Amino acid sequence: MKKSKASDVAILAIFIAIMVVIQILSQIIYSVWPLPIVPTLLHIPVIIGSIVLGARKGAFLGLVMGIISLVNATIVTLPSSFLFSPLQPLPGTNHGSMWALVVAIVPRVLVGLLPAYIYKLMPRRFGAGLAAFVGTATNTVLVLSFIFLFFRTVTHQTFGALLASIITGNSIAEVIIAVILTMAIVPALTKARQHA
Repeated sequence: MKKSKASDVAILAIFIAIMVVIQILSQIIYSVWPLPIVPTLLHIPVIIGSIVLGARKGAFLGLVMGIISLVNATIVTLPSSFLFSPLQPLPGTNHGSMWALVVAIVPRVLVGLLPAYIYKLMPRRFGAGLAAFVGTATNTVLVLSFIFLFFRTVTHQTFGALLASIITGNSIAEVIIAVILTMAIVPALTKARQHA
């Protein structure tokens, strides 16, 4: 039992390290990226961690993802930074909004919870793919919906624009990448944990 807990903590630490590396590399690569599609990849370790380690540890990884997003938005000032950090002022003001914490954290915690339950209902490769789809869709739909709910007076976004932003090349690319990687990695990681 102790060995299993130590193993889970080690795996959790590895997932967090992978997330930090993905964030740093994404910043570097996307700064010179020539294509208009810029998929988010940070949710993939959260989804895989949720499936392999369970909902509680998945939710923790989701929280870490949210904190990474919050710290990044606080340090790197972009036109959208105020949506993810209360320390970035809303356009035309000198203060941020606490709703940014909800946008940055809540969807990401759910990205860590839902895939574990989806995978329990439908294990094996298909379950891993479905869990990846649900986790990715949760991130996209909730982040954009929360931005619409809490910041539409600032962004002047309409409901039609919200729907259009959910179904974009970015969203489709994120789903495809997440499903392929999750279906490839989860079986190998699950088997490795069983033999550890």
